[in-house]
Amino acid sequence: MAATTTIRIQEQDFSVADNYEQLRRSAAYGAVVTFTGLVRELVDAQLSGMVLEHYPGMTEKALQGISNEARQRWQLGPIQIIHRIGHLQLNDQIVFVGVAAKHRADAFAASMFLMDFLKTRAPFWKKEVTKEASYWVEAKESDQHAVQRWNDQK
Repeated sequence: MAATTTIRIQEQDFSVADNYEQLRRSAAYGAVVTFTGLVRELVDAQLSGMVLEHYPGMTEKALQGISNEARQRWQLGPIQIIHRIGHLQLNDQIVFVGVAAKHRADAFAASMFLMDFLKTRAPFWKKEVTKEASYWVEAKESDQHAVQRWNDQK
């Protein structure tokens, strides 16, 4: 399998198993690391779901740019980034990031890098919906700190 990047923005759910199988098809890579993000309950409110929106065209371009940066830092095989949009319920899958590499250190680091930059650079907007209200989620300081750590390592 060539060192390709697959980026999909979609409303429908995805199969972690199918995406994993696509990443592990080549014997050239000894590691596959995947991350799947889910809609989870909030600590201080009764979350009933969320709405995810994006800027078509710009989102895919941003994700491709993040993927290209990861390839400059590590020796990687195929990369998959899938992000859902639309109305999601508790425990629904939101995002899948998968990375194949010859060695596990590169695969682990690249998958963390991709998620950290996806959360801060890709034009997605998240609205959390509770029984009482709905509100747009602001950027988290912890996400900015994660990106800064990567920038400090350049």
